[in-house]
Order: sequence, then C-alpha cells, then structure tokens
Amino acid sequence: MNMLKQAQKMQEKIARMQEEVANKTCEATVGGGMVSVVANGKNEIISIKIAPEVVDPDDIDMLQDLVISAINEALRKTTALMAEEMQKVTKGLGLPPGLI
Repeated sequence: MNMLKQAQKMQEKIARMQEEVANKTCEATVGGGMVSVVANGKNEIISIKIAPEVVDPDDIDMLQDLVISAINEALRKTTALMAEEMQKVTKGLGLPPGLI
C-alpha cells in the first residue's frame, strides 16, 4: 500500500513539473545572432527572429539552414531542460538514467 502512495505522489510531482516546464522557454541563436528561435517546454516554437541582413534572395539555402539549426538547438535545449527537471523529481529513487 505504501508503494502505491509513493507512486501516486511521484506521478503528481511529475505532472506538476511538466506543467512548470511547459511554461518555461529556451532560446537558441545561430549565425552570430542572425537567427533566433524560442521554444517552450512543450517543444513548441513560439517565436523566430531573422535579421534582415541574412535575407538574401540569392542564398535562400543559407537562411533555411540557419532556421533549421536554430530550431533544432532550441528543441535540444527544451528536451535537456525536461530531462534535468525529471532527474530532480526522480532523484533518490535509484532508477537507471533515462528510464523515465
């Protein structure tokens, strides 16, 4: 019975942590500040800023690469944030890393 209560408490902590992380943001900037992307803790992109000088109609490929790179970095940061927060919640359980 005690194990069930502990599991319920852990589930509540995880839900609370996920809600808190969902409201946090991570920003990634690439190309020396030319492209900036902000993602929230739900891995949603909430803003993209592109410096006007990087918009070159003759080099769309570079702009696309910068945007993709910034998005991927922002999503990596939100994933790392979630993992870090999850580790705090499950600390002391003796679970192997990456299990939850």
